[in-house]
Amino acid sequence: MKVLGIDPGTAALGYGIVERTGSRLRAIDDGCLVTSPDQPLPDRLLAIHRLVSDLIELHAPDLLAVERLFFSRNAQTAFGVGQARGVVLLAAAAAGIPVREATPSEVKSAIAGYGAADKEQVGRMVAVVLGLSAPPATDDAADALAVAVWAANSERSVMTIASPTLDRAAVAPIVRGESSYDRAVREALAVERATERRLRRTGS
Repeated sequence: MKVLGIDPGTAALGYGIVERTGSRLRAIDDGCLVTSPDQPLPDRLLAIHRLVSDLIELHAPDLLAVERLFFSRNAQTAFGVGQARGVVLLAAAAAGIPVREATPSEVKSAIAGYGAADKEQVGRMVAVVLGLSAPPATDDAADALAVAVWAANSERSVMTIASPTLDRAAVAPIVRGESSYDRAVREALAVERATERRLRRTGS
């Protein structure tokens, strides 16, 4: 199963594609589309639509997973994310690709073990889970891979997940088990906690 993950935004849109084979997850592609603020908004949205459509055509994903707009103190940011999300959902619908949605905190809980993880922690855990030699080059790509991992594991954990309706997250609780993914997350978190304790003891 292939999942195309999207971290939406009109200024920068992250994308990441993962493939699940049995219990193994691997990254296929990731990156970030940056649009110029000097471009008219319709042109920026067109560039996003073209990118997502090209990714769908190239990789033929079984699912598209996208972060859901949950809350933002910055109204301008919220509008930008909402506009980008609309274009992404349109591209998925035009290609007949099912969509899964999750809030940022749901994705962080799934990838890092807690919903308040910062971007650096998310990037490190994405690298651990996908067996990458280093975190993704950009935070946007890391977030996109994280939402793809969330969707791949959610699909594996439940037999059926209803399709989303506009901004409602079509999700079900993730069933925790001792899979290779869960072991990787647990072991990486244990290493991080041990490192933090050692640093506190040495006063570094």
